[in-house]
Formats: sequence, C-alpha cells, structure tokens
Amino acid sequence: MDLGLDGRVVLVTGASGDIGGAIARTFAKEGALVAAGWHRGEERARALVDSIVQEGGKGAAVRIDQRDPASAEAAVREVERELGDVSVLVANAVAWPAMAPETWQSLVDGFTVNVTGTLALIDAVLPGMRSAGGGRLVLVSSDVVDQPMPAGVAYPAAKGALETAARVLAVREARHGVLTNVVRPGFTLTERALTTPWLGQEAIDSESAETPTGRICTPEDVASAAAYLGSFANGHVNGEVLSVAGGRHLTR
Repeated sequence: MDLGLDGRVVLVTGASGDIGGAIARTFAKEGALVAAGWHRGEERARALVDSIVQEGGKGAAVRIDQRDPASAEAAVREVERELGDVSVLVANAVAWPAMAPETWQSLVDGFTVNVTGTLALIDAVLPGMRSAGGGRLVLVSSDVVDQPMPAGVAYPAAKGALETAARVLAVREARHGVLTNVVRPGFTLTERALTTPWLGQEAIDSESAETPTGRICTPEDVASAAAYLGSFANGHVNGEVLSVAGGRHLTR
C-alpha cells in the first residue's frame, strides 16, 4: 500500500525515546522527511537522524521545550526552513509521572507538557496544513486513560484531556482536510519499562500472560499504527482512538 508519504514533512515529538524513534524510522522508510523533536535527548535524536540519512532519507533534529509555547512556534519555523511545511504532526512527547506523592503542582506541570505544549505545536502547524489543503495530526495517548494505574492522577488525567482535544480538533479541522486521530498504546516494551523498578521484567511477564496476543506492545507496533493514521492513504478515519494493546482491555 502506498501511504502517500513520499516527500512529505513529518514532525515527531519525543523522537529521542524508544517509541518516538520507532515512529520516526517508520515514516522515513515510507519516504517522509522526518523532523526528530527532542528536549533532553539531543544525542539520541541526532543519531536517529544520522541513521535515516545513511539509509538514503532526509531529516533534521529540532529542540522543542513543551513547557514553553514560544519554543513550539520556533521549532516549527526551523523545520519549515530545514525541510519544508509540516504535513504530519505525531505528538508523542510526554512528561512521565513522578513517583513521589503528587501535588497540585505536579498535576499542573503534567498538563503543561502533555497538553498545553502539544496544543501549542498543533497551533503552530495548522496554518500550513490548512493552506496546503490538508494534513494529519496523530496524538499518542495511553491506555491508562481507561485502565487507571497506581502511580497517580496527573499522567492519566493529562492523556484524557489530550484525547478530548483530539475529538474537538477532528470536528473543527476536517473541513480543512486535516484529520486528527489518537494512538493509545498499552504497556510497551521500552528501555524505561525494563529499567523502572516498579515495572521491570516481572511486570512485563505478567502483562504478557494476560494479553490475548501473548506479548506486550512494542515501539514498532505503535509506529505502524501512527504511520497509517498519519498517512494520506488514510482518507476518512477521523476522531478515532486506536488501541494498540493486543486486546489487553478484554481480559481486565
């Protein structure tokens, strides 16, 4: 299937992480020009872009601080100068919940990065998408929206707010040719999952046993879903939340 991504500019936030990196590589393999957004992981983002270029693709690494709305505007303008107008935004960057007892401030901080920062990026790319006659917004959420986790309130609350924003955007922007959808991964096999004390191999084994497919989600699973929803082969899927969890919700 031709995803219609050849030569299109795709901005992936949080590209220095395992999931963001997999998403960026998947779009690059489809011929997209990939802007790898990073905040703290500059070295990994630049290594990712180098690998894309070595494989014959084109990309650029761009710093984005989602705590600062002005950074979003500056980052998008940089991508436009380096690669061209953004056709696809995959909003994958995330602020993880702290394990310390949550405070009102932790809730506010989580919303600033996970919601406000994402919406600032969307505002920055939408004018170009509208003038081009269309674009794709893919927001990466989490199954903690429906399956509460013991770590706290801030993270699932922020992801729930992001999904609500996606529904509004899907209604408002479709007349401009911009389709908005959400990818909702389940527990995913990342470096963080392997090294976080309260997760680790025991949690991975337990989740795998309870998942109908017999395994947990991989970054590549998330990337494949994001690539289709963010493609121009997707001409009429809009306002949907796609679970990428192997049917885990069916066994809870």
